[in-house]
Amino acid sequence: MKRLVQGFAAIFIAAFALMFMTQQLNEAEGYGGDKTVSVYNWGDYIDPALIRKFEKETGWKVIYETFDSNEAMMAKIAQGGATFDVAVPSDYAISKMIEENLLLPLDHNKLPNLKYIEPRFLDLSFDPHNRYSVPYFWGTVGIVYNREMLGGKTITDWNDLWDPSLRNQILLVDGAREVMGMALNSLGYSLNDTNKHHLREAKQKLDRLMPNVKAIVGDEIKLLLVNEEAAIGVVWSGDAAEIIAENDKLDYVVPEEGSNLWFDNMVIPKTAKNIEGAHAFINFMLDPKHAAQNAEYVGYSTPNKAALRYLPKDIANDQRFYPDLDSVGRLEVYENLGKRMLAYYNELFLEFKMHQK
Repeated sequence: MKRLVQGFAAIFIAAFALMFMTQQLNEAEGYGGDKTVSVYNWGDYIDPALIRKFEKETGWKVIYETFDSNEAMMAKIAQGGATFDVAVPSDYAISKMIEENLLLPLDHNKLPNLKYIEPRFLDLSFDPHNRYSVPYFWGTVGIVYNREMLGGKTITDWNDLWDPSLRNQILLVDGAREVMGMALNSLGYSLNDTNKHHLREAKQKLDRLMPNVKAIVGDEIKLLLVNEEAAIGVVWSGDAAEIIAENDKLDYVVPEEGSNLWFDNMVIPKTAKNIEGAHAFINFMLDPKHAAQNAEYVGYSTPNKAALRYLPKDIANDQRFYPDLDSVGRLEVYENLGKRMLAYYNELFLEFKMHQK
């Protein structure tokens, strides 16, 4: 009996030690803990100096992990294997996460710096009253073009891209909503169109664009355009700002037919372990000086109105990346189209990509 009791004791101790080690490992990997704030964000989407400053000021350690798509981020949070205290999804993804009960409501009393956000970026359709999210960055989808490579020609709208003289001169981002959206806009349709006849028409028009498409690429699009491997790129505005900073022959335009106005917001996933730390981190990032520092580092547009006075004037006054209200009025936010319709968008985009040279 004594040996049996000793055996059970040994098993109990081993199990307890394993549980403790697992907890420590999870916390070290950013899967929750009272002394850590686990942040799940897009790659290269925060100034690392701000993370160090937050840690120094609060005593919490930030565990930072990145994702490369809203879909990958949502899948990981939905599975629940990893618990994050703060995540940064895009507009349509926020709507979907609310719908699937993946987010916690925010306590606005713990976010006093929310008052610095420009009102036009609050209370939007994907999260009325900002119950679950607060703005982080915003921007547009548009066209970067090299005036010199185009012989002085300017680009003003999507339909310019179908010019036969641009053969093998266009780079496209690898995104179904972006590429299908530009084709829909070029036809006068909404980039949230769910009419399958319109969508097939857009795909057929994309097929006619293919001779002009040099490649459909990811993050490398920035380097390729800077190095003048192509004259034109369809990109997000923040990438455009970074590209132009490296090569002043390039310019950026939001097409006249309209385009995407997007928002990335900070949220607290339902599985968060450090809700107090999550609110503290979000409020820290909403501080005007911190928001300005972050915007200057990342290159995307800040929704923080008070932060603009801390940005260099050549950034804050650049209408390409801080457009006026009239320009924004012809833009659309991506809507949550539902699984079936999103799958149809992806199917058409994949068909288009398969015809790539």
